[in-house]
Amino acid sequence: MRVVSLVPSLTEAVALTRPEVLVGATDWCSHPAGLDVARVGGSKYPDLDRVRALRPDLVLLNEEENRLADAEALRAAGVPVRVTFPRTVPEALAQLGELVAALGVPGEPGWLRAARRAWASLPAPATPRTAVVPVWRRPWVVLGRDTFAGDVLRRLGVANRYADHPERYPRPGLDELRAREPELVVLPDEPYRFTAEDGPEAFPGVPAALVSGRHLTWYGPSLVEAPALLAAQLAAAA
Repeated sequence: MRVVSLVPSLTEAVALTRPEVLVGATDWCSHPAGLDVARVGGSKYPDLDRVRALRPDLVLLNEEENRLADAEALRAAGVPVRVTFPRTVPEALAQLGELVAALGVPGEPGWLRAARRAWASLPAPATPRTAVVPVWRRPWVVLGRDTFAGDVLRRLGVANRYADHPERYPRPGLDELRAREPELVVLPDEPYRFTAEDGPEAFPGVPAALVSGRHLTWYGPSLVEAPALLAAQLAAAA
């Protein structure tokens, strides 16, 4: 089997499960460290000629991270594709289990079993803190309804102020964000790299939690560490 992954979290999952089948990945596939496979460009605009030249038996895509046009072009060229789109932690774990099975792995790898345990043993959160969760700046873009990251935060005791918004990624102005009067602002370091000097100052008087974007938005082996790491980062903003 020859697999090309256009999804960083799935690249990590394949590399830690059946590394010998992974032949290509995007330029943004940063895990595991030292990954040595052919690079095929970005997630949004991969070089499909380079993908096809790798003669993949399977290309992994995500409905949110990749473009429908690329999935259709690969299918038209006779390349099998597998498209994921988890919007909750249980959906992510289920789709990872299906991926592992598609790779021909007998049973689940240790990291997936550990991820299931980590989330199943998560204690019930205390009274939720309301929050806004920007993922971009200039313009401001925040988590809205029905997102994987929103479900992760909900399970960790964070109530997204925009969870009932009709859009999945609303673009409110800063005045509107402040008017929501959040008890917390959650600032991940990807896709926009919020830092202590870039982000918290826009929300004076509101505690800011600087969190790992990888652990908030990736669904793969990072799910093992995500509950404990994110909980600690959120608690630091108390």
